[in-house]
Amino acid sequence: MTLKLLTASLCAAALSLSSAQADHGPTEVGGAAMLPERNIVQNAVNSGDHETLVSAVQAADLAGVLQGEGPFTVFAPVDAAFQRLPAGTVETLLQPENQGQLQAVLTYHVVPGNLTREALWEAVMARDGAASFETVQGELLTVMRNGNNLKVMDRNGNSANLTVVDVAQANGVIHVVDRVLLP
Repeated sequence: MTLKLLTASLCAAALSLSSAQADHGPTEVGGAAMLPERNIVQNAVNSGDHETLVSAVQAADLAGVLQGEGPFTVFAPVDAAFQRLPAGTVETLLQPENQGQLQAVLTYHVVPGNLTREALWEAVMARDGAASFETVQGELLTVMRNGNNLKVMDRNGNSANLTVVDVAQANGVIHVVDRVLLP
């Protein structure tokens, strides 16, 4: 009987937290409201933290894809994440002759489906602390528990923390990350 009461209490607390978050309006990322009726590109363009990502998406000619029906789950690196790459990496990737490589890097951050933090957490916990997801690029990303948070790891063992989660989009969800992941 105590377990049922505890479970009911936890469910009620989670529902009240969800309601409280919903009352605060849309999530802000980079100083801009991320409106759930807009698509991934429309919202990213407004984020002051994703100027490099938006430039890269445009250079890679992927804006049309990310404005599509989806749903997509995007692990969106902030500008500071791109600055952590070795000097000259971003500039090199943005050159027209490297468009294929840029597309591979960007689509490696996109997983088909609408994977909320809760869905990712459940998958991680069901698989002993790590769950792999196939990206649009075709390779796997691994999502892992990081205390009470989640991190995503690329095939090279580099990891990025999810710093803002569940940014609802008309065609999916964005999770903001603090590192660029590389296939």
